Amino acid sequence: MSWVEGAAGSSYDTHNLPYGVFTHGDAPARIGVRIGEFVLDLDGAEAAGLILAGGALRAPSLNEFMALGHAQWSAVRKRIVELLTDPAHRAVVTPLLHPLAEVTLRMPFEVGDYVDFYSSEQHASNVGQIFRPGEPPLLPNWKHLPIGYHGRAGTVVASGTPIVRPCGQRSTPDGPVYGPSVRLDIEAEVGFVVGLPSALGDRVSVEDFSEYVFGVVLLNDWSARDLQAWEYRPLGPFLGKSFATSISPWVVPLDALAHAWVPAPVQDPPVLDYLRDEPHLGLDLRLAVDWNGSRVSEPPFAGMYWTPAQQLAHLTVNGASVRSGDLYASGTVSGVRRDQVGSFLELTWGGGEPVTLADGTVRTFLEDGDTVTITATAAGADGRTVSLGEVTGTVVPARR
Repeated sequence: MSWVEGAAGSSYDTHNLPYGVFTHGDAPARIGVRIGEFVLDLDGAEAAGLILAGGALRAPSLNEFMALGHAQWSAVRKRIVELLTDPAHRAVVTPLLHPLAEVTLRMPFEVGDYVDFYSSEQHASNVGQIFRPGEPPLLPNWKHLPIGYHGRAGTVVASGTPIVRPCGQRSTPDGPVYGPSVRLDIEAEVGFVVGLPSALGDRVSVEDFSEYVFGVVLLNDWSARDLQAWEYRPLGPFLGKSFATSISPWVVPLDALAHAWVPAPVQDPPVLDYLRDEPHLGLDLRLAVDWNGSRVSEPPFAGMYWTPAQQLAHLTVNGASVRSGDLYASGTVSGVRRDQVGSFLELTWGGGEPVTLADGTVRTFLEDGDTVTITATAAGADGRTVSLGEVTGTVVPARR
């Protein structure tokens, strides 16, 4: 346990140690790691010779450090634990600790490419019933490969960034019209951040997942359902998705989630060889979705049909390379119950079953001024809890 005041026994003790980027006063952006309610300045720690990372921790984003690979990630993590647990280091480390309340959190890494998957069988079935009534909810390919699409990396934003209501075309009984989306939605997801790059033409196997993926963020893939429904056939999501994707400010390293792996759902029919992961494991992450302060859903990530390792293997099986800072998302996390779904499309069943929030307001889709916050936790060693922090956003009016 850490000697840092308030850290011992918290979900941000040394068993977690998520990385982020922050500013303090007028100083430029720098890399830090969270311990309790403080941020340890890793830029300052490396400058003082307390940590050795070849200068990568003195960069204004995590990309350079993530590119160093798993051996360096582990060595730095081990050293940070030493600095925060051995009282002998307290005098030199304390000046490098900043209270969270005094810093501003930034985007933790520069996003290279962004890919979003569609890996919850419950979510895919629900959306299929809502968007394609009278047709099979799952398309024939769904259980043979992880379905995904390339998103827009330039609109991945930090938690807290206002979400401008998007405009676009939507279908009406009188034909298509242009204007602000009237069915603005969320998607509660988990994002995986690539650290180690791969070469063009190579593929990453399921066994090499932990060598390439640095860590995990929470992700909200904001979605304009009316724009999406009109545009998605035949090529899939486009403007209904590309306007904003929010991520949490803390990247939780995979090493912090070592005790959260559990057996994933049985895959039937059996998958092709390149997707076969043994053991077949998923992460037991427990998400929660709050709408204007009302808890409306608790999606269970352990039930995702396609695993993170399978997603990365499929993403690269054609020889597509990955770069440090590439981000791929799980797809909406939904369970079997209505209070476990990861979108308001499902929560209100296409807008036909409104929900009443704690303040008495009634909602189907998001209204201007609404705030959505997604949080998550995982199991750590010795019964401890690992917090993944939160990703939040508030909807602001469209700009015509």
